[in-house]
Amino acid sequence: MEAPVFEEFDPASDCDCPGCVHWRRVIPPSVLPGPVGHPAARGALLLAAAGTVLAAGQSVPAVAAAHGPARPGDPRGDEPGTPQGDKAPLRGVDGGPAGSAKPGAGGELPATTRAAIINRAKKWVASRVPYSTSEYWTDGYRQDCSGFVSMAWNLPGNEWTGSLGTFGVRVSRDQLQPGDILLFHNPADPEKGSHVVLFGGWSDYTHTYYLAYEQTRPHTRGQSTPYAYWTNSDRYVPYRYKGLAEGKSGAAASAPGVTSSRYPGRSFFGPGADNPQVTRLGRLLVERGADRFYPTGSGSSRSDADGLPGTKGFSAPSVPAAPSVPTIPSVPSIPSVPSVPSVPSVPSVPSVPSVSSVPGYPGRGLFRPGADNEFVTRLGEQLVKKGFGKYYTSGPGPRWGEADRRGVEAFQRAQGWRGGAADGCPGPETWRRLFL
Repeated sequence: MEAPVFEEFDPASDCDCPGCVHWRRVIPPSVLPGPVGHPAARGALLLAAAGTVLAAGQSVPAVAAAHGPARPGDPRGDEPGTPQGDKAPLRGVDGGPAGSAKPGAGGELPATTRAAIINRAKKWVASRVPYSTSEYWTDGYRQDCSGFVSMAWNLPGNEWTGSLGTFGVRVSRDQLQPGDILLFHNPADPEKGSHVVLFGGWSDYTHTYYLAYEQTRPHTRGQSTPYAYWTNSDRYVPYRYKGLAEGKSGAAASAPGVTSSRYPGRSFFGPGADNPQVTRLGRLLVERGADRFYPTGSGSSRSDADGLPGTKGFSAPSVPAAPSVPTIPSVPSIPSVPSVPSVPSVPSVPSVPSVSSVPGYPGRGLFRPGADNEFVTRLGEQLVKKGFGKYYTSGPGPRWGEADRRGVEAFQRAQGWRGGAADGCPGPETWRRLFL
């Protein structure tokens, strides 16, 4: 099966995405000299610079104070160090409170589904909504971490980390599913460390990393994050929205987010896929006798166990033998025809390495800046073997560096990946292809 190709998008200055429309409305595009990438990013950079200049003349907090990491995946400086807004109603388009809230019937919470929660979160990620504790996005929600979760959960108003827990029920780590949240509220000093992120699903089979959707500086993002967070990990508490319309008990028989029996398409079952469709496939296979291929049970991450039943696990149903045909009298033998000269044999095709020969992926944590271990050396040697070692000046070593990252990025681009998929960070699929 062909791997998905990720297209790199280099937008023009008249990009009409919500983020760029917002920045063109408040900042002239000619203020910054030279191209600085996406117009929405240019607006964020200008706003950060303006905050710094103002802070030099008067006591005004710089808008771009550190809230997220300098580079995706770098844990340094990832602890949210910003204030947050208080509880507030939805903001209308005229800047005042919205005319109507969104309560459910009888004053209950609005019902929603996991798919709807994730889709709302992805809209903010795609729009690169700028972080702010006082500004409100076009949908009426405040542009900070708690406003982002209020929006994703479709709450009637803007909550804060001190109140979001009342809209959910606590769950365990093993029960976490897409659409749940991880909440840290510091009651002693709410402005120090308090943060909330949306759980988007486990990103590795060991369940040590997950896809976190969060509102952080400079804008909304979704990226693989160590459980429970980069810092204060032991203080984050998992919650599930009370108004969830499916899987409320946390132990529904069907996979959450799957409401149709229609075939979703091949893209849901590619290498490294992690979604409810994979969970449902595994459960159906187990129900039909393929449980021996799942030593630890089926999960949402696509694995070799899911692939085996389709090719080896099930034998074709037996076909009744055809009735015997009466014997036909023998025909007189025909004179033999001279033999045809033999055709030269075709050279054998080299065997393709089996998947089992690929060493196990050790995890993203071993390939961060400053990492020093044998797996970095092993990866570097494989990059050289594959022809992507031109960035090494003295050969690969155990300490992760820029040469390793650039080599991995070049290899990823050679696979046809673009944009964020070619970030130079070796994930499970990059590792597998390197060692094939």
